[in-house]
Amino acid sequence: MNRARLQELYNQEIRATLQKQLNLSNVMETPRLVKIVVNVGVKEAVSNSKVLATVEDVITRIAGQKPIRTLARKSIAGFKLREGMPIGVQVTLRRKNMYEFLDRLLSTTLPKVRDFQGVSTKLDGRGNYNLGMKDWGVFPEVDYGMSEKAFGLNITFHTTAKTNEHGFALLKSFGMPFRI
Repeated sequence: MNRARLQELYNQEIRATLQKQLNLSNVMETPRLVKIVVNVGVKEAVSNSKVLATVEDVITRIAGQKPIRTLARKSIAGFKLREGMPIGVQVTLRRKNMYEFLDRLLSTTLPKVRDFQGVSTKLDGRGNYNLGMKDWGVFPEVDYGMSEKAFGLNITFHTTAKTNEHGFALLKSFGMPFRI
C-alpha cells in the first residue's frame, strides 16, 4: 500500500513519541488526525452562480479531491438568501489525501505566506484546530488568472485528542508552525 510521507512518519515515530510525552498507557490512546475539512463560503454565489463553479475548480486543485456544495440552512431576506441555495463548497480529506494535503500545507504553502509569524495556538477545547487563510493565492496549485477575486478558506483539523494539550502536541509533532 502506497502511503504518504507524513502518514509513515506518524506510524513509525510520532505515535511512540507522543505516547511517552503524554504518559499514555496504551498506544491506541495516542491522538491521531482523523480528517481535514477545507471550507470556502462564497457570498457572491447568491447573485452569480457561475462564481461557485470557479471556486469548486480551485478547491479541487488545492485539495486534490472534488468538493461538495454547501447549502443555506435557512432563508435570510436581508441577504436575499433562500433555504437550499448553494453558498459555498467544502471538501473532507481522509487517509492518504489528508496526509498529502497536510504535507503540502506545512512544507510549501505556509512558508510562502508573506510576513508569516506562525499560526495561532488556540484550539477548540476538544483537541481540534481551525486555520483561517485570507487568500487562496498562497497555494502553489492556484494560478492568479483563474478567477477575478481571491477567496479566503477555512481549514479544520479533526483529531481524536480529548484535550487541547493532546491536540496541540499532535499538531506540533507534525511540524505545525505555532506562534509561541
